[in-house]
Amino acid sequence: MSPRRTSQDEKASEAQEPANFEDAFSRLEETVRKLETGPLSLDDSTRLFEEGMGLAKRCNELLSATELRVTRLQSAFAEQMRFVPDDSDADPDDDFDD
Repeated sequence: MSPRRTSQDEKASEAQEPANFEDAFSRLEETVRKLETGPLSLDDSTRLFEEGMGLAKRCNELLSATELRVTRLQSAFAEQMRFVPDDSDADPDDDFDD
């Protein structure tokens, strides 16, 4: 039988920042659902609101980091393409099989 988790243990696990966007967004959705559906005390509502804002911030950070990575990849690809010869000037009658 596992020992019952204390409220401090629960707060510590809730405070852990999700490692990926999907986990953060899933927790954010769950937090919003709790706020929308249940009659909560002011303290619980405030705690959930704070948690939700933290999760929204984390989602934004993860999206921004991903956007930056994609932008860098696009820039690197565009830079590589500058050095690829353009075949549009080639004579279509050239026969390379001679």
